[in-house]
Amino acid sequence: MKAARTKTPRKPVLKKPSNTSLKDPVGVYCRVRPLSVQDQECCIEVISETTVQIHPPDGYRIFRNGEYRETQYTFKEVFGTLVTQKELFDVVAKPLVEDLIRGKNGLLFTYGVTGSGKTHTMTGSPGDGGLLPRCLDMIFNSIGPFQAKRFVFKLDDKNGVDVQCEVDALLERQKRDAMPIPKTPSGKRQIDPEFADMINVRDHYKVEEVEEDNVYSVFVSYIEIYNNYIYDLLEEMPFDPIKPKPPQSKVLREDQNHNMYVIGCTEVEVKSTEEAFEVFWRGQKKRRIANTQLNRESSRSHSVFMIKLAQAPLDADGDNVLQEKEQITLSQLSLVDLAGSERTNRTKAEGNRLREAGNINQSLMTLRTCIEVLRENQMYGTNKMVPYRDSKLTHLFKNYFDGEGKVRMIVCVNPKAEDYEESLQVMRFAEMTQEVEVARPVDKPLCGLTPGRRFRNQAFKDELSRRLEIRGGPICGETEEQSVTEMFLQNFPPLPSCELLDVNDDQTLPRLIEILEKRQRMRQILSQEFTKNVLAFKTMLQEFDSGIASKENYAQGKLSEKEKVIAGQKMEIERLEKKTKTLEYKIEILEKTTTIYEEDKRNLQQELESKSQKLQRQASDKRRLEARLQGMVTETTMKWEKECERRVAAKQLEMQNKLWVKDEKLKQLKAIVTEPKNEKPERPSREKDREKALQRSVSPSPAPNAPPVRLRHRRSRSAGERWVDHKPASNVPTETVMQPHVPHAITVAAANEKALAKCDKYMLTHQELASDGEIETKLIKGDVYKTRGGGQAVQFTEIETLKQESPTGRKRRSSPSSPTPPEDAAESEWTDVETRCSVAVEMRAGSNLGPGYQHHALPKRRKP
Repeated sequence: MKAARTKTPRKPVLKKPSNTSLKDPVGVYCRVRPLSVQDQECCIEVISETTVQIHPPDGYRIFRNGEYRETQYTFKEVFGTLVTQKELFDVVAKPLVEDLIRGKNGLLFTYGVTGSGKTHTMTGSPGDGGLLPRCLDMIFNSIGPFQAKRFVFKLDDKNGVDVQCEVDALLERQKRDAMPIPKTPSGKRQIDPEFADMINVRDHYKVEEVEEDNVYSVFVSYIEIYNNYIYDLLEEMPFDPIKPKPPQSKVLREDQNHNMYVIGCTEVEVKSTEEAFEVFWRGQKKRRIANTQLNRESSRSHSVFMIKLAQAPLDADGDNVLQEKEQITLSQLSLVDLAGSERTNRTKAEGNRLREAGNINQSLMTLRTCIEVLRENQMYGTNKMVPYRDSKLTHLFKNYFDGEGKVRMIVCVNPKAEDYEESLQVMRFAEMTQEVEVARPVDKPLCGLTPGRRFRNQAFKDELSRRLEIRGGPICGETEEQSVTEMFLQNFPPLPSCELLDVNDDQTLPRLIEILEKRQRMRQILSQEFTKNVLAFKTMLQEFDSGIASKENYAQGKLSEKEKVIAGQKMEIERLEKKTKTLEYKIEILEKTTTIYEEDKRNLQQELESKSQKLQRQASDKRRLEARLQGMVTETTMKWEKECERRVAAKQLEMQNKLWVKDEKLKQLKAIVTEPKNEKPERPSREKDREKALQRSVSPSPAPNAPPVRLRHRRSRSAGERWVDHKPASNVPTETVMQPHVPHAITVAAANEKALAKCDKYMLTHQELASDGEIETKLIKGDVYKTRGGGQAVQFTEIETLKQESPTGRKRRSSPSSPTPPEDAAESEWTDVETRCSVAVEMRAGSNLGPGYQHHALPKRRKP
């Protein structure tokens, strides 16, 4: 039922309710109606006794970006398409009827989409009664022998009940019987055949252990909530064919016990199931229904059928009702058939139907909001105001959620694919309603009178009737005085005729006197016998009373013992229930905490895995960096070693040059010393030699027969490839004999992307001043390749170094055996040094290529 999600924020820890009284959650049941067409597409499936699964119909995911998921919802119990009304009543409504007779309130309502079977569940169909007729039948089967006579209980205008004596009740019955009653044309009341089959319930349910020392009366009322107005469906309006009077809306009030009631609502006292259901059917005919595209008989209002049960104990004699208002218990069971939620774009409602649908949806939305706020207040310990007054429906139900009682809801769903979205909303609301708790009703206190009063009074009456029958007792249907008189008259001898026809008649009067004397004697005998029977009966009554008293004492002792045992068991049960509630609460908290910890554990494991992978990558990067740094250190070490060797060689060469110069000077000095002065040729000074050399290099004037000097270009090894020859404008022309040259190269003075795009190789000419003061030319070469962004990049691969030496920096050592004239020797030395060019190619790692160039570590090698 929960879709895949990212890390969920931790929920706050649930607070324990501050109310110490026991609470029960709202019992939510689900009933799935059968499909009207056998091959119709279905979107709801019953997978267990408590779980249903709902899935989108075919083609629905096209409008939801391909999303397709199945959702499961759990209820207290799920009733499939084959469940009968009897099975549904046994589970849902029967406990509410038992609580009603025990003096506790209850609320049962059906909720669902239009056409999902709410009215069928509540009312039923001919031959298959719903929950309402079965509740009425069970009530009257249980209290039938213990019902009070009419008008003994009388409801007042403030949602209370009074009890009046038998005489007042008799007078009021006579007054009501004297009122004219509308009759049918035949003069007899006819039973409506539409509901005759509905109340034909053959289950004969009965509540066990009904309080026999109480008397009961049942009152029913029937209202509807239409367009957020309350109307009395049992109100008799005077018929006026010319100007019919519309029904007046009723007002809600709160009584002294904080229970909501409707002012001026008609409440009818009923004595049988047939009479109660007839009242219901009379109001049902006035209920507003209409034909829509979703339902042929769609309920356009919320109907509430209320059953009130008033009960009071008998007095100590067990004959009359106890005249104490504090001992009266009034309980109520409300059976609510909510109107179906619907979408106007499906029903195509217009006008009044559109207004009705808007009010229905608004009242159901208010009910949902109240349930959400109640759930939030109970779960998180908040004290938000529940908006009961926003709708008449929720305002009427206020005392059920804030007071005591049991609340049961039957969610009716239609499994057809067209109702998928509405059924999804109904399921979500029902699942949330299960988390709301209602205070459990407390048991009513005992009245303190001796139990068994009704049975004792009835036994006394039966014994008296039996004794009278033995003595020639009363005939059925006659009063007690008439029966005794007839018994005496039958035992007396008949009186003769008292008419005197003759003066001399001396037989009539003596016969009459004899008969009268005989009757007198018989009367005395009967009187004596009657007195003796009275004394015997009194003795018997005293013995009976003493036996009953002893039995009562014995029963009282046993009862007190049983009550103590029951009280101990109740305390133990309450303790175990509290412990069970506490353990359930702890288990719930532990389950939620476990879920949170498991989620955190999974997140931490994922984070640990990601960090382990990151550490592995870092370790591998570190190893690669160490290897690279090791290579760079090795290369740097080798480079500095080569640099030191080069510097040592250069220093050695410099020392050798100095030694050579000193040797030359020594030779010249020796020649000057050994040779005679007249044979020594005049040697030009050093300044003159330099001037000659400078003139020769700047503006040479070759001999007429000598060929001109041509610059020789050194051909690159990669002359077959396309090159970019980058020669900055700041380069100084060396005008040496050997020059680097690449044929078919694009020569540029600055970096050019167009030139790079056309070539494969790149060469940069870089000049710098060497340590000996001469110009050192470096040819930095590299490969051109394309990047992902569409540009070009250069990777340098080698560096070629060209060096030149000044002819005055080194002198050729002349052999002593073949001396050369000083002037010719100087000229020869100049020419030889000028035409000599040393080319060295050195690959250096991390060479300083100047700003804007890329550094690469390359192996060191030499070119010829």
